[in-house]
Amino acid sequence: MELDPVILFFLLGLGAGLMRAEMRLPAAVYELLTVILLLSIGLKGGVELAGADLARILPKLGVVAAMGIVVGLMGFAILRLSPRLPRADAAAIAAHYGSVSVGTYAVAIAFLDTLGVDYEAYAAAFVVVLEVPAILLGIVLVRGLRPSVGWASVMHEVFLGKGVVLLLGGLLIGVLMGPERLEPFEPLFFDAFKGVLALFLLEMGLVAATQAGALRRHGVFLIGFALLFPLLGAIVGAVFAWGLDLTLGGALLLSVLGASASYIAAPAAMRLSVPEANPGLSLTASLAVTFPFNVLVGIPLYYGVLSVVYPGVGGGA
Repeated sequence: MELDPVILFFLLGLGAGLMRAEMRLPAAVYELLTVILLLSIGLKGGVELAGADLARILPKLGVVAAMGIVVGLMGFAILRLSPRLPRADAAAIAAHYGSVSVGTYAVAIAFLDTLGVDYEAYAAAFVVVLEVPAILLGIVLVRGLRPSVGWASVMHEVFLGKGVVLLLGGLLIGVLMGPERLEPFEPLFFDAFKGVLALFLLEMGLVAATQAGALRRHGVFLIGFALLFPLLGAIVGAVFAWGLDLTLGGALLLSVLGASASYIAAPAAMRLSVPEANPGLSLTASLAVTFPFNVLVGIPLYYGVLSVVYPGVGGGA
């Protein structure tokens, strides 16, 4: 299978970062790329959702939200096997892995588009609903349901974070406007998607390289978890996809989401609600290990396995 060019941009950034080359993108440029990427995913899903049967789709979104809880609980149970990892750190890392990586999802979309494989129109909504449940689970595992947690601030951070607002906003705009009225925006949000993704991955490679030195400090257990747990998360995603009767493309996307780990929404929420947790552990695992693994190895691996074992085409896009 040919290597997608966007992956080469990630490798360029990773290699340049490891060699300490001076090529970090300006913070404002990275923020702009993130905004365009999130809106592009949301708009594309919204356009495809326009006119769809929402009564059939909404129950599926509820099941996908439950998947985030399942993945988070599994991660927490495994992390608690390490006697050196405090409960707060285990819960924070589990929240990252129950949540999702929008960047990894974008790479999976580009992968499917390159192969010409169709997937469910409403798949972008999976990203939105999976951002929230595992983060709340991580807080509950440490704090319980006490009012002292400051749930108003937590809910504001989780539901009004940049990722959720842009993805959900893009979905709603796409649904309301439809493909015809969004046609003038296609050059930026649709046609330039892979170019924006390439620049985003270039920066993510540079960021991942800055976390590489922390791997030695955080031990073999955490590195092993960050490499092996995505395989388990992908299996959970595939099982849920089979239960939801998704197509092969939809099954890959849900598997990728199950295998990915948040490095935007979850870190912000955990810093606010569980400040005693070490953010370096979560970011090292999710960004320095799991993200490169999924981008370079995981996505083609999951697709290869699914294309053999997945039971045909599901109920439809």
